[in-house]
Amino acid sequence: MRKLTYFIACSIDGFIGDPDGDGSSMFRFVDEEFLAFLKEEYPETLPTHGRRPLGMDDLPNKRFDTLIQGRASYELALKQGITSPYAHLREYVASRTLAESPDPNVEIVADDLVGRVRALKAEDGPLGIYLCGGSRIAGELIDEIDEIVVKTYPLVLGSGMPMFGSGFAVTDFALDSVRAFGNGVLVRTYTRKR
Repeated sequence: MRKLTYFIACSIDGFIGDPDGDGSSMFRFVDEEFLAFLKEEYPETLPTHGRRPLGMDDLPNKRFDTLIQGRASYELALKQGITSPYAHLREYVASRTLAESPDPNVEIVADDLVGRVRALKAEDGPLGIYLCGGSRIAGELIDEIDEIVVKTYPLVLGSGMPMFGSGFAVTDFALDSVRAFGNGVLVRTYTRKR
C-alpha cells in the first residue's frame, strides 16, 4: 500500500495562503540552506519548470511518483502557460469545472476523488503520492492521508486559507520528526495514528 503524503507550506497560525490561497509571501524563506534540504530530501516537490534553473532537473524522484492537486493550485501554473507543472510525476487535478485536461500528462478527476486516491494507494510501487494542495481537497481526503509534512514559515497571516478545508473532525497524528533551519523554518513530519 502506497502512502498519501500532504506536503504543505503554512504560516505559524496554520494558513497555507491568504483568503484567495496565495502563498507567495512564504517564498522568501526558501534560502540556500532550505533549498539544499528540498534538493536532498524532496526534489520532486519542486515544479518541473523550476528544477532546471536550480540544477535539479536530472535528480530522481525520491519519495513520490504521483501528484494530486486541486484546480486552484493547478490554475496558478496555467496562468503562466504551464500545462504540466510537475511533468516528472503522474499528475491528477481534482476539478468539477475543468471539462478536459490541457495536457496529456494531467488527468482530471471530476468525481469520486476518494475512490481514485484509494486506487492509486493500492498500486504496487516503492514511491508514494504527493498531495500538493489545496485546502478543500485536503479536507476531502483527510481520512486517506497517511503522513503530513508541514513546512512552517516564521510569519503570521492572521487569516486566510486553512490547511484543511473541512468540517470539524478530530484526527490524530503522531510527531515523527522536527527539523529547524537558520531562517526560522520548521519542517515537521507526522504519521497517522492507526
